[in-house]
Amino acid sequence: MQQVLPNPRRAISAILMASVLVAGTMLLAKLLTTDALGPPLHPLQVSHARFVFAFLTIAGFVAVTRPAFDAPHLRLHLGRTLLGWLGVSCMFASVRFIPLADATAISFLNPVFGMVYAVLFLRERTGPVRWIAAGIAFLGGLILLRPGMGAFQFGALLALAAAMATGLEIVFIKLLSGRQRPTQILLTNNAMGLVIASLAVIPFWAAPTPRQWLALVAIGVVMIAAQSLYIQALKYADAGLVLPFSYATLIFATLYDALLFAVVPDWISWLGAGVIVTGAALLAWREGLARRSAPKP
Repeated sequence: MQQVLPNPRRAISAILMASVLVAGTMLLAKLLTTDALGPPLHPLQVSHARFVFAFLTIAGFVAVTRPAFDAPHLRLHLGRTLLGWLGVSCMFASVRFIPLADATAISFLNPVFGMVYAVLFLRERTGPVRWIAAGIAFLGGLILLRPGMGAFQFGALLALAAAMATGLEIVFIKLLSGRQRPTQILLTNNAMGLVIASLAVIPFWAAPTPRQWLALVAIGVVMIAAQSLYIQALKYADAGLVLPFSYATLIFATLYDALLFAVVPDWISWLGAGVIVTGAALLAWREGLARRSAPKP
């Protein structure tokens, strides 16, 4: 296998582009679940399109490149896919009720939940700095729950459920890490997700308008492009360098909301987002130190 040389500039460029696209998928979900492009579609129909068109995209790539595959770890893939589908569906539902910036900020709790789950299920050890970072991030999440504010609270709870699901997905990703090639993981994940999402959407499917069809196609293609860029970023640099730049997703989500929906974050949004990012960044920094100090194999 050809050795890949570190390239920090390329890694940072890839993660910033991935951040643009991730925020873009949430924007598309908001357009589709509100009346911006026609009668609102159910979030399960939006997540179904995400898997349909993402699968078609990655399947087309595999058909052209014909990479070698290993026997898949089906149970791990199924667990990961179920959690990923649940997380995506809850996140797409949340942006119908809350600003993109709030939903994006709450999504940064993913690694925090992932750390907690790793302690519980993988018996990983963690120190006081990591627990402090987790506590700080959780506090930011509580701020964004906005107690007593009706729809905003409900939307934030949906985003929190998405973060909890995708945090547990991280445990399955860790178990899959190093066992299969990224292309095979993407293909298997999206194939299983297509089956799950197709069954779930049956009671809620409605005929989209032409503009909604375009957005539904785009959400799948953009998502698979974002995943590929994220993998490329980690290929050319350590996670400790790459992950802090992923917080740029919050900037792009805020810009999209301001430009298309005239939504400007209030002080609660800024405070909650700032607290979450502080905790998540502290956790990423501590994880980076742990990786660098770990003995080389």
